[in-house]
Amino acid sequence: MKKDNINQLFANLKGEFDTKEPKEGHQDRFLKKIQGNQGVISIKKKKNTWWKPLSIAASILLLVGFGFSYLNQPGSIDEQVAKISPEVSQTEFYFANLIDEQVKQLKSESTPETKKIIDDTMSQLKKLDTNYKSLEKDLINGGNSKMILSAMINNFQTRIDLLQNVLNKVENIKKLKNYKDENYTI
Repeated sequence: MKKDNINQLFANLKGEFDTKEPKEGHQDRFLKKIQGNQGVISIKKKKNTWWKPLSIAASILLLVGFGFSYLNQPGSIDEQVAKISPEVSQTEFYFANLIDEQVKQLKSESTPETKKIIDDTMSQLKKLDTNYKSLEKDLINGGNSKMILSAMINNFQTRIDLLQNVLNKVENIKKLKNYKDENYTI
């Protein structure tokens, strides 16, 4: 079929083909034009070499900027408090260890009878811890340092007293339970 279409196309175009020879000297004129235009046609691209050093300088500037911002960040709250008053960090370490030991002891004493009082104590300790953190921020922001330091120590003492009271109540609950169990016989 394609062969028929091609034959039909050539049959329709018969006599319309350009079969004339180009004028004399056509090839010479064409070659002269090409040779004459070679200087004009050849476009030399200017290399933009300025962007490479500029991009390197921008990268270095960004790295230096990030480095300064990282180094100029204030330390953690604990580090800032330690700079203001080194004694506070030592006292905090002592009290925090004491409180952690009492919390572990309290959790180990947990029973179904004491669960509610222990959970309530833990929520009170979280509130006191939040209060302590706000006191640290106040100390860093330049508040009255003697009053804030006193309040911070008072906060720790309140936590310790709370834990001691709850541990005593848990002991009393255990004793009452053991006492009741001893009076019942099967």
